[in-house]
Amino acid sequence: MKNILNTWSKLSLVKQIIIGLVIGIILATTMPNIAQPVTILGSLFVGALKGIAPILVFFLVMSAITQHKRGKQTNMKFIVVLYLIGTFLAGLTAVVASFIFPVGLTLVNSPEGFSAPGGVSEVLKTLLLNIVDNPVNAIANANYIGILAWAILLGLALRSAPDTTKTLISNLSEAVSKIVKWVIKFAPLGILGLVFEAISTNGIDSLLSYGKLLAVLLGCMAFVAFVINPILVFLAIKQNPYPLVFKCIKESGITAFFTRSSAANIPVNMKLCENLGLNKDSYSISIPLGATINMAGAAVTISVLTLAAVHTLGIQVDFPTALILSVLAAVCACGASGVAGGSLLLIPLACSLFGIPAEVAMQVVGVGFIIGVLQDSFETALNSSTDALFTATAEFKEWRKEGKKIEIRKVV
Repeated sequence: MKNILNTWSKLSLVKQIIIGLVIGIILATTMPNIAQPVTILGSLFVGALKGIAPILVFFLVMSAITQHKRGKQTNMKFIVVLYLIGTFLAGLTAVVASFIFPVGLTLVNSPEGFSAPGGVSEVLKTLLLNIVDNPVNAIANANYIGILAWAILLGLALRSAPDTTKTLISNLSEAVSKIVKWVIKFAPLGILGLVFEAISTNGIDSLLSYGKLLAVLLGCMAFVAFVINPILVFLAIKQNPYPLVFKCIKESGITAFFTRSSAANIPVNMKLCENLGLNKDSYSISIPLGATINMAGAAVTISVLTLAAVHTLGIQVDFPTALILSVLAAVCACGASGVAGGSLLLIPLACSLFGIPAEVAMQVVGVGFIIGVLQDSFETALNSSTDALFTATAEFKEWRKEGKKIEIRKVV
């Protein structure tokens, strides 16, 4: 048994999830009655995520705002603008794609008796009321809108706090993130239980929708990487953007695909920026910042999976509401955790916009982990390569203003 555990611990999380997925399918198709107790694994996993996610959002967002430093003169403003616009457009792309290619999911327990919002006015009213909810109540009831609002306000209020206070908040944020990592280590067992319950309850056909869902997700990410981002780069530097786009994907995106961590890819991006001859005062700030707030891939994931839940529950969504979702997805993505699957934990925040119960939202999160073997890798590759791309774009734009001749093909 000890040898088995040692071998298991040496496997990557991706391989462990694949094994859990396969075992869940085998048990559900061969011995659904005998293996029924494994369903508790899925319930425990979803319950743990549901419990830690509100605290995670609160401390991550508050810590990020608190740690922001003022003073240094860089071209950070334009870089941040690119980050925010790119993330918003990624969310909007995902919303449009989800309307063109609607995806429905087979959930284990669909809710009964909940009322969906009647329109954009009701959504806005609920949004405003959730913002002013009691912060303790917001965390206890998983009111992610309220959690986000209070985290931002507290972060702004604490920006002038002593360094010891900021360190404490940062340490708490890191501690909560570590707990999330511990929970995610049990993802293979949770996926085993969720897949078993879904198949034994609804049949093997329930997995077919995951293929379409993954196709929509990866298609949106590819569109952002090869269409949206190049357009933004071209508008800034007025030159063919693709040599720079391909270089960033090759030297940053591929590495990030395998590490599945924007934070782990920071040294790669810093080296890439150095090779491009960029200003160190800019990229030393923009690259770590981008690993936190530049989350185009996360915006796609949040939007697509949220609208999959919306379509599954038969909720009618008008365009103004969809536009709000794009903005909310961008905000959610900026607070995405740096751990694998971090964006999935923010899906309940977006789901709350449509009045979707937390129980259903966390089932959607479980589906996200099932397809996360590819989803999270592509998401991280898009996020991290875009950090370097937009940092270089801002620098080249400054060179252009100063009258310097920029030949991207020679630079890259």
